[in-house]
Amino acid sequence: MKKLSLYTLFFLMFVFQQNTYSGSIKNFSAFYDKDFNFSKELKVDDPTNKIIIVFNPGQKYADVKGRKCDKHSTPVNFISMAGDKIDGKEIMVYNFCTGKLAGDLSKNFWSNKWNPPYKGKTKLEKRVDANLKLIEQFVELGVPRKQIIITGHSCGGLVTLLLTSQYLEKFGGGIAMNHACYGQLSAKKKNHDKVYQNLPSVAWQRDKEISIISQGKNMPILIFTHPLDKWDGLYSDWVEKIPGVKRIIISENYTIKGRDCKKGGHRAYKYHRIATAACFQEYNSTIKKYIVSRIK
Repeated sequence: MKKLSLYTLFFLMFVFQQNTYSGSIKNFSAFYDKDFNFSKELKVDDPTNKIIIVFNPGQKYADVKGRKCDKHSTPVNFISMAGDKIDGKEIMVYNFCTGKLAGDLSKNFWSNKWNPPYKGKTKLEKRVDANLKLIEQFVELGVPRKQIIITGHSCGGLVTLLLTSQYLEKFGGGIAMNHACYGQLSAKKKNHDKVYQNLPSVAWQRDKEISIISQGKNMPILIFTHPLDKWDGLYSDWVEKIPGVKRIIISENYTIKGRDCKKGGHRAYKYHRIATAACFQEYNSTIKKYIVSRIK
C-alpha cells in the first residue's frame, strides 16, 4: 500500500475529528451517551438517581413542517456531560425531535393570507404540548419532576421559554440558547422592518409569544444570547425584565473565555449556532451549577 500523502493524512484526521465530535445525531428522538451511542427506547434505569436533559432542536422557520431533527441544531455540548454525576445523580441527554409537526396555518403562515388571531395551534404550541406529554412519560417512569431539565436552541429555545413561562411547576428548570424563530431579524434593520411591515400577521404572532413569555411571574432559568446572532441577537433584551431569568451573553466575538469557537472538533456556523461549537463547553460548569440549584 502506498504511503498516504501528508495532505491526505491531515484531511482524514480532520474528518475523523469532525465526526467524533458532531457524532451521528440521528433524525429521530433518542438518548445519547458521551460516545454518541444512542437508544430510541424511552427507558430510565434507577430513575430517582437520574437527571434528564431534554433538548429541543431548532427548525428552519416558524410553523412549517421540516426535518424531524434539525441537523444544524444539536445537543452535542449537553452530550459531553452525559454520564456525569451531580449530587450523585447521573445526567442523561434526550434529543427530542418534533420537526415534522406543522402549525394548523402552516401553508399560509409566511404570507398575508391570514389575519390574527391565529386559528388553531401553531407549531411551537404543538411542540410545547409534545414536551408536556414527554415530561409525563418520564414522571411515569419514576423520574422526579425537579430532575427533568428542558433545554432548546433557536426555535427550540422559544419552545423552552414558552414551556417555562407557563408550566414550570411540571419540571425542574429550563435552558434556552439563541432563542429565535422568525428569520434573521438582527442581520439588518430592514429585515426586522420587512417582517413587521410586510408580514404583520407573522409579526403579531411573534409579539404574542413574547408577551406570553414576558408574563412569567418567576422564571429561574438560563438564557444564552449572542449580540452578533443574525436572528434575534439584538432583539433579546426583553428577557431581562422577566423575574428570575439569568441572561448570559455568550461573548462579544467568536471566542468563549478565550477559546476559539472555530477550533475544537466542530465548527460553529454563524453566531446563531455558537452553542453547538465545542467552545460552548466552557459553560458546562455554569450549566451544572444551575442544575444543582434546581434539583435541591
